[in-house]
Amino acid sequence: MNVFAMNPPYGGVEGPGVQANFPSDMQTKETADLFIAMMMFHLKKNGRVGIILPDGFLFGTDGAKVNIKKKLLKEFNLHTIVRLPSGVFAPYTSIKTNILFFENKGTTDRIDFYEIPLPDGLKNGFTKTRPFLKKHIEGAREWYLNRKNGDENAYSVTMEEIEKRNFNIDIRNPLNIKEKETFTLDELMIDLKGKVLEIESLLGELSTVLKGGE
Repeated sequence: MNVFAMNPPYGGVEGPGVQANFPSDMQTKETADLFIAMMMFHLKKNGRVGIILPDGFLFGTDGAKVNIKKKLLKEFNLHTIVRLPSGVFAPYTSIKTNILFFENKGTTDRIDFYEIPLPDGLKNGFTKTRPFLKKHIEGAREWYLNRKNGDENAYSVTMEEIEKRNFNIDIRNPLNIKEKETFTLDELMIDLKGKVLEIESLLGELSTVLKGGE
């Protein structure tokens, strides 16, 4: 059994030479997506992974991203996602990230989520002067060890629900939905970058289809 805990690079763009090392249905420019695809191919039976990924991996619906998530959910047990608040990695980035826990044992029946709340007085996330500390993750740790402790920051989503969402697993706590969500410039740029990559991927697929019809 092998165990991995990591924070891979994200927000990067890979060229065709790197993409060619992956199956055709998983080829994408997004570094983080390729990284998790690589992890799945290297993870031994009963191996376990804890990996930090940006929100873009969860909500992305382009072909390659969906195929990677399908493989992850149907061939591995993605049992837990801890949703981290904005600013955890401030001042380097304010992008929202998530800790995904999965194992090469069985398949995914449901995903247990835990959404770490922002402390009072931090409306827009952690900052350099008010950083994310060990104490802020204690609630998630206690819940992880005892999932029936009644913590209102925890919730579950079934595989059936995820399939209905076309494998969009960007799912927030239904008991803690804000009326209006604000975004930092960094978050908007990453979101825009993700959409550009999705459009480029779709255009590439369309071009392949059109060439095949010639």
